[in-house]
Parts: sequence; structure tokens; C-alpha cells
Amino acid sequence: MPRQQLMHPENCDTLKVKFECPCCLLNRAYVETEMATENSEVRLQTLIEVMRVLAENFTLETTPAYMGTLRDRQIKISTKNPDPFKNVKIASNREALEILPKAIDYIARSGSSSERFRRACLISIVGNAFEFGIKDYRFSFDDLPKLIEKAEEDLQVDQILEIESAARHANNVLLLTDNAGEIAFDKILVEELKRMGLYVTVAVKSSPVSNDATMEDASLALMDQSADEVITTGADSLGLITSDCSGEFLEIYSKAGLVIAKGMAHYETLTEYSLKQPHALLLKAKCRPIAEDLNVKIGGNIAKLL
Repeated sequence: MPRQQLMHPENCDTLKVKFECPCCLLNRAYVETEMATENSEVRLQTLIEVMRVLAENFTLETTPAYMGTLRDRQIKISTKNPDPFKNVKIASNREALEILPKAIDYIARSGSSSERFRRACLISIVGNAFEFGIKDYRFSFDDLPKLIEKAEEDLQVDQILEIESAARHANNVLLLTDNAGEIAFDKILVEELKRMGLYVTVAVKSSPVSNDATMEDASLALMDQSADEVITTGADSLGLITSDCSGEFLEIYSKAGLVIAKGMAHYETLTEYSLKQPHALLLKAKCRPIAEDLNVKIGGNIAKLL
């Protein structure tokens, strides 16, 4: 995969790798490799290969998501396991669907259309809590009810009004999903966007990478019953690396009136580009570099418009 040659938006700093990133990348590699195979020799050889790939490609000018993509591809190759997070994703989807009625009730308690949109954004952000193997972040499915009730309290970057305005000025929206499980929470936001009269396209990864959602996860969440169209990016990269994406996806991306991007990897990669349309970033800050870049605490909810 070629190194990224990207330009960043004027209103946002780029997020390059930080001091903590090598340790976190390797910690995640350890967790992922342990799930990918039970063979101890293969596990060790896999980590050796991952360290080699990281050493050969690591520069001060790259993003954590790019390095994570290289790591995950190497793990799949070395372990011969195309989906190391498969069981985690199955559990995430199950737990998300079980808690979904509570999220729907949270939306139903809204007093206005603007409040419904706000709460739908907050629920979508809470869904981004589905994450495993990050050094400074711990998540349990049992946390979800509390995270829903504290969604407003935990919001540390609040540009939801600006995002709503951008949505009302758009004809169509492209939602870039992040994790399995989380995508069930995104469905609520998609339905609110549809309520506003927007044509909504949802994009998932074309094949497994980390615990990111694929078409299988979208089907389990019944996303096709809410969105106008569900597509893939044509890539297995973390975040959005356009050089990996299909021409079909890039055409849809270029024509979107508003892009809503979920999760830290999209924050890391999208801040590398000169953006042509509004991009709303909905995420939890789950690592120190992201939290410091956004001037929030780890675990904080983020709704930011680029």
C-alpha cells in the first residue's frame, strides 16, 4: 500500500503518530493475534512479522490508522485467519441489539425534532464505545445502559447544532461506519436523517479489519431497512484511505452533501485531507493522543464538524 500523500483541512490539525502509538499498536497486535490463533509458535512468528512491518513503515508523518491497517493485514496473513475479531463482533452485535430498546426509549423522550436529532447523534457516539485492545481504554457491555444515560453529560466537544444545520442544507448524507455492534446504534441516527428528508447511504468495510463493521454486520443490524443504500468502501483499511477505496465508493463520497464519519480512525485519516464538503465526526476519545488533540478526557464524547 503506498504511503499517504494527503493534504489537511485548514480548520483542523493533522493527527500524526505520537509517542504512545508504537506501544498501543503492538498491544493491539498482541490482543488480536491471541484471538486469531491458539498456536503459540504462530502467535510468536506473527508478532515478529508485525514488528517488522511496523519498523519498515513507521515514520513521524504517518497516521495511527495507516499503521494499524498494515498491522491488521499482516496478522490476517500470518495467522491465516481472515477475521480475528469474528467472535467479538458476534458478541457486540448481540449485545447492541439487546440494549437497542433502551436507546430507542432515550430518543422517544425527546421534546422536539432538534432534540431527537441531538439524542440520535449522542446514541451514535455511545455506540462508538464498542472497542477492545486499546491501551488506556476499557469497555464492558454492562457499561452501555449507563453510557446512554450519561451521553449528554459526557459530551465534551459539542457541535451538534452545526451538524444539524449542515444536514438540513444537504440533500444526501454518507455515513462512514466504524465498529460492529455500534452500527446498530447508527441505525437510529440514519432513521432521524431519513425523517429530515435526506437520502442516506451507509458505507461499511468490504472485508474484515479489526472489529469494524462489514456487510454482514449491517445485515444483522437491519441497516438496509433504514438506509436508502448500504455499500462498501471497497477497502479493508482503518478509517478512510482513499487510495484503497473503490471507484464506485469514491464517486458516492464526492457527491455527498454531508459526510458523517464514526470513530477515531476516521478522525485520524480525514484530518489528512483537503475536504470538499462538511464532515461530521462522531466518536469517543479512547486514547491519550486523540484526547489530547481534542483537549478532552479519555472517554469523552465528541461531535465535531470539519
